[in-house]
Amino acid sequence: MKAIILAGGLGTRLAEETALRPKPMVEIGGKPILWHIMKSYAAHGVKDFIICLGYKGYMIKEYFFNYAIHMSDLTVDLRSGETQIHRNSSEDWRISLIDTGDLTMTGGRLRQAMAYLDPAEDDFCLTYGDGVSDCDIGALIGFHKAHGRKATVTAVRPASRYGQLALDGTTVKAFAEKPVDEGGWINGGFFVLNRSIASALGTSNECVWEREPLEQLAAQGELQSFFHNGFWQPMDTLRDRQMLEAMWDRKEAPWKVWA
Repeated sequence: MKAIILAGGLGTRLAEETALRPKPMVEIGGKPILWHIMKSYAAHGVKDFIICLGYKGYMIKEYFFNYAIHMSDLTVDLRSGETQIHRNSSEDWRISLIDTGDLTMTGGRLRQAMAYLDPAEDDFCLTYGDGVSDCDIGALIGFHKAHGRKATVTAVRPASRYGQLALDGTTVKAFAEKPVDEGGWINGGFFVLNRSIASALGTSNECVWEREPLEQLAAQGELQSFFHNGFWQPMDTLRDRQMLEAMWDRKEAPWKVWA
């Protein structure tokens, strides 16, 4: 099964980092968050990726074009130009890097990427290039195949950005720094889709996947939710990035589901 990753947005809320590079290339522990997401999928056997590029997409192309060299021991003969690779420790991934336009919306990017799906496979994964989770992707795929609908979305409950107070009058009885939001479930960004969802995407690059297409699928009873109660964290702000970096440095990164 292939995974499409939306990696072309401007990332304006993380402008401190994205002025110089695309958001999926912002690093956690010395590796782009995009790499962390791909490692999560690969741990569940999904190793064929289609990455939708937009803003500064050439940087993502250059990263993966040179990745095998960066992960290898090699000898370079400067006179002949020959290169001999002695040890290659890069991942066994196959990656299609697709320019989908700087200003294209998510639905338009998805529509373009679907042209690169394997014709023999009906289902594929979709996610965003800026969030990590310990979601059981294998179980998610199994759930999607079992219910037989066109689309599955992972439902999550995010942690609150603010400390929560339990009050008795003016006295604070308990304090929780980052409790799970007691509000409703939200789109966690890990989808499994049937290729028949293409009919909901239209032909415009201005199509927003999270609006009319998902609304239409829900109205038709073709959208199922896979509930995930574990870790989930988007990297929307510099504070988010610093929190994820600190977790990685402490070796307490829940999304690291690979060995």
